[in-house]
This record gives sequence, structure tokens and C-alpha cells, in this order.
Amino acid sequence: MSFTLDPQLKKDTLFIKDLELSALLLMNDSRFPWFILVPRRPDLKEIFQLQTQDQQMLWQEINSISKQALHFFKADKMNIAALGNIVPQLHIHVIARHKTDAAWPKPVWGMGQATPYPDSVNDIIAQMKEVL
Repeated sequence: MSFTLDPQLKKDTLFIKDLELSALLLMNDSRFPWFILVPRRPDLKEIFQLQTQDQQMLWQEINSISKQALHFFKADKMNIAALGNIVPQLHIHVIARHKTDAAWPKPVWGMGQATPYPDSVNDIIAQMKEVL
């Protein structure tokens, strides 16, 4: 069985690049620097379902993206979560938070309407590819 990205994730995100294990996506909501890592393994809902080596690789990817996003976006706090209540496919949210953002100090989920990135998003993604 091969990996297929959940249709809701595909609809809500922009592809940045494939990492060793995961697809790195950008949530199409310019209010928050919000990344999503999706391990490219079929039929997973939980981190513990990954093989041990893949679990370690996922944590390395989470750590790397988190450190880079913290620095690049000058974040006050990094939020990392694997909820899956709406989209069951295993995916990890890595969100750079600022005390001045629209949701602070609450979680970003369900806070107002998403503000899609402008048409120049490809320039933004190119910059992110270099940094991340």
C-alpha cells in the first residue's frame, strides 16, 4: 500500500518539500507560521504505530523544523501537537507563536477565519525551503 495525503490536508495546506520521512506542508493561513509534518507511511493514525527508527526520524524532523522556525520567525513559543481528531491521518503541527498573534495565548484551532497566503506565496515557500 502506498502513501496518500489526506484530502483535507491537501486542501488546507501548501506543499513545501519532502524530508527524509515526512512531507513538509505549510498551513494556508498567513496569520500563523504553521507547519505540518506528515510521515509518508500508509494507514497511520498514531506516532506509536511508526517503526522505532521512523519515530526517531520524526522527532529529528520536528526538532529541526521547530528550531529553524523559532529562529526564523522570532517566535515567543513553539506549539507542537498531534491531535488527529478531525483528520485521522498521522500529522504533526509545528506552529511558531507570538504573544501578539490573533489567538495568543489560546490554541490556534477554531480562532477566527484563516487568511490564505497571497499569490506571492511561492516566493515565501522558496524562502522557507532555503531555511527549513
